Amino acid sequence: MIDKALNDLLTLWVTIEPIGTVVLFATLSAHLSQTQRRRVALKAVVYSTIILLGSIVVGQVILSAMQIRLISLQVAGGLILFLFALQMIFDFSHEQPATPEKGYDIAVFPLAVPSIAGAEAIMAVVLLTDNHIYSIPSQIVTACAVVCIMAVTYGLMLLAEPILRVIGTNGAAILERVTGMILAALAVELIMEAIGVQGWLS
Repeated sequence: MIDKALNDLLTLWVTIEPIGTVVLFATLSAHLSQTQRRRVALKAVVYSTIILLGSIVVGQVILSAMQIRLISLQVAGGLILFLFALQMIFDFSHEQPATPEKGYDIAVFPLAVPSIAGAEAIMAVVLLTDNHIYSIPSQIVTACAVVCIMAVTYGLMLLAEPILRVIGTNGAAILERVTGMILAALAVELIMEAIGVQGWLS
């Protein structure tokens, strides 16, 4: 169970990517007061938590209704995660920071979706709570891991300015690329496990 918890925490960390969220949050909230920043950070984390926990509860029900096998989702998820990792490593997606249109609540877009609860994070929680593989206690562990990562994300968002001052822009870029490498490896593992390559190699 401890191994499951650690694996879930690592998986959620690299798919949710709190550091990337901190950079985005610091940019979008630069004009806000301290009170407004805290409110936006809290709303973004609450919305994201609801989305991810909701995916744990109803994600597989929706897949079953659409007659999509989980192994297909695992391969698709692995491919999406790998492409997302490439974006992190080569910085394809950060040439132009995402900015919300006028009238949008930045806590919803782009912070909650797609920065925190993006497609890769939703895919991850669905795969980590497969009813055919994981027991209810194991799925509760995953839900707790989601809450833990959300709490850490909220704390980092509140400390956005001090963190960026300490690690600097270059430090954030390096950390993001290292995280991307870990995520790419995880994506390959997901695909190999789905198609049974691990069995061939062992």
